Amino acid sequence: MTSGPEVLCVGETMALFVPAEPGPPDEVKQWTRTIGGAESNVACNLPALGVPSGWVSAVGDDPFGRALLREVAAKGVDVSACYVDPVRPTGLYIKESGAGGSPVRYYRAGSAASGMGPSLLDRLDLDGVRVLHLSGITPALSESCLALVRALLDMPRGDRLISFDVNLRPALWAGRDPRLLAELAGQADIVLTGDDEAQHVWGTGAPAELRALLPGPRTLVVKHGERGATLVEGEPLFAPALKVDVVEPVGAGDAFAAGFLAATLRGASPLERLRQGHLQAAVTLLTHDDVGVPLPRAVVDSLLRADPDEWRSARLTGEGLVRT
Repeated sequence: MTSGPEVLCVGETMALFVPAEPGPPDEVKQWTRTIGGAESNVACNLPALGVPSGWVSAVGDDPFGRALLREVAAKGVDVSACYVDPVRPTGLYIKESGAGGSPVRYYRAGSAASGMGPSLLDRLDLDGVRVLHLSGITPALSESCLALVRALLDMPRGDRLISFDVNLRPALWAGRDPRLLAELAGQADIVLTGDDEAQHVWGTGAPAELRALLPGPRTLVVKHGERGATLVEGEPLFAPALKVDVVEPVGAGDAFAAGFLAATLRGASPLERLRQGHLQAAVTLLTHDDVGVPLPRAVVDSLLRADPDEWRSARLTGEGLVRT
């Protein structure tokens, strides 16, 4: 009998279109359709780490919505609690490509996911769920989505933890008070944030200062981009990131969250929890996809237990692990 999810991720996922050929966006004729969403990215990373996961959202009763459910499920994720909205469409976004960067254009107004609200709680089966994972994207989608996040944070928890990835999207929060994100994060048990996001929300990206401003959560993780990440549960612990030949950074933060949560659930040491996050982020950095191909178990085990010099000398490339 298949066990239910240990980590349940709640949030929006959209159809994503990326150019399938080079050239200016207005001249591209072939586009590739994939999917993108922070919470589903976390959910899709977890089964490869040995953690059963589920993803809960709302999609439209349309080809894009059916594709989202099929493709997330193909990663081993339980999507049985997702709601198919008969009226609202599945949201989508376009990632352009050019020498100056890859701008993203969103078409999500009135989407099925933006219509989520507290009634979604009736679809949740929390039996066996050890972590409920949320992000700061959902409360910015609509007032009903904000009410959903508040309701999830207000539920009795028992031994269940709530993980909250700040995932600041400035365009979504334009004209709104970012202190709302601080309020929501303060009610979680595990908070993950980039130092740049924290600077915007709390006015500082320094781990010790953030800890003083976030006394409630038992666990705080501050990510410092390619430098590494700091875990604050007592005395701050910094772990440098693994060197990687980066192909594309999209999805790396979600992969880090999945790696960190998986290691946390298995009772790993603080350093191994951070390193597992870095390793999972690294495999995503090596690909254009939001979920990378898992590293061989032997490579993961050796890096998790590497001494500081061995960790610093390691580099992940498209050909595998090399020592520098």
